[in-house]
Amino acid sequence: MSTEAEPQRPPGRPRTGTFERPGSVRINVQGAFIVDDDSPGSPPRQSNSETRDIRLPFHKSEVSHIAIDIGGSLAKLVYFSQDPSGEGGKLNFKNFETERIDDLIDFMDQLMNGNSSILPTSELSEAEQKQVRQRRKKDGLYVMATGGGAYKFYDKIRDRLGVEIYREDEMECLIVGLDFFITEIPEEVFTYSEADPMHFAEDRPTIYPYLLVNIGSGVSMIKVSGPQQFERIGGSSLGGGTLWGLLALLTDAKSFDEMLGMAENGDNTAVDMLVGDIYGTDYGRIGLKSTTIASSFGKVFKKSHELDEGSTGAGGEKAPSTIGERRKKFRQEDMSRSLLYAISNNIGQISYLQAQHHNLEHIYFGGSFIRGHHQTMNTLSYAIKFWSKGSKKAYFLRHEGYLGSVGAFLRRQPVTSWARRYSAGEADLENIAPRGAIGRGDRRKSPVSPLPTLSLPPATEGSSSIQKDT
Repeated sequence: MSTEAEPQRPPGRPRTGTFERPGSVRINVQGAFIVDDDSPGSPPRQSNSETRDIRLPFHKSEVSHIAIDIGGSLAKLVYFSQDPSGEGGKLNFKNFETERIDDLIDFMDQLMNGNSSILPTSELSEAEQKQVRQRRKKDGLYVMATGGGAYKFYDKIRDRLGVEIYREDEMECLIVGLDFFITEIPEEVFTYSEADPMHFAEDRPTIYPYLLVNIGSGVSMIKVSGPQQFERIGGSSLGGGTLWGLLALLTDAKSFDEMLGMAENGDNTAVDMLVGDIYGTDYGRIGLKSTTIASSFGKVFKKSHELDEGSTGAGGEKAPSTIGERRKKFRQEDMSRSLLYAISNNIGQISYLQAQHHNLEHIYFGGSFIRGHHQTMNTLSYAIKFWSKGSKKAYFLRHEGYLGSVGAFLRRQPVTSWARRYSAGEADLENIAPRGAIGRGDRRKSPVSPLPTLSLPPATEGSSSIQKDT
């Protein structure tokens, strides 16, 4: 048993076993916990994101790779930073909109080389770009990448950063990441209800089989029977990208978070047709309450028709209303909430049907569509409970958007020599001039000192472990 005192952590499950995963790097997860506040026992937070960092109090070595999961809408980044005291470190989480891929690359550059680095852009000569790439290759710096963007932006990232990019299978990374969170991180998995918004799930003797519903731009539903036994059994094209795209047309919101904020303040009953609007009361015989949505956006046509009836032209004749006039009839917040419910309800019902068909009791929801948004979780939870008549539950994760990137982070170690040079936090990056304004020698002096090197044991095909002190 380790003789070191374990840093204070929230009460939860002790981590003393070994997480086995073929082809993974070794990460010491003894005493791992989610950082819920910036307490003295944890490194300073490097992001304002709602996604909490994960403290690894006994992982003393340094990691020379970072991992990215680049989807159609968002790119998710995971990296390890060591505590300045040398006592452990933490996994950090950050996301970028995929259309702003250059911002992600700039951030990755700083993580790898500190504020003294220079991106190998057209500002450098061909010989200078070659020197940068050779130095980084010698230092053993790598990027583990998954998602469609790992292929779409492969050349761009490799050329800009001058590092090797190791592309990992997207579905396998999702399973590796989810298994890690389920088995290794206390107070990660929970169920949601309005009465108990975060009820942490209890340990299970075995986690298989289960259904993973990953909601990103689209939806994938994956049956997982074991560590490397999985099958995509279904999905839907109506996912986060659908919500984002339609609300971009219907509202003035500029980001997904703004859209969720609008939905938070909306009233879908101004847009949706309810059972009560049709029957005037509940339809008890088939179990439908008066508040049940009978038709998403069902009131829009009727109200638009009423607007047309009251419209007149310059000569007093009836004139059809314009699109702008119709949109003004409905609040953007109400439309946002209605569409959020429509997509979430659809995903929830399909998920239940897949779980029922394949005899899967546990249903985990992941992906950046959820983002800890309580209306989304409440809708998915209600759908699973309603259709299963209370026999199944929807399970959520506090790091639901990072399953793929964490899986890629834990994947095969590409070489035996690992030596990460610097660890620059987001706060440090604020001291850097914008990318377009940086020329050779224009980087400001970095307050971050080089950190000790993490020596990860060589991994071979078919072997892996996330090691814990015993």
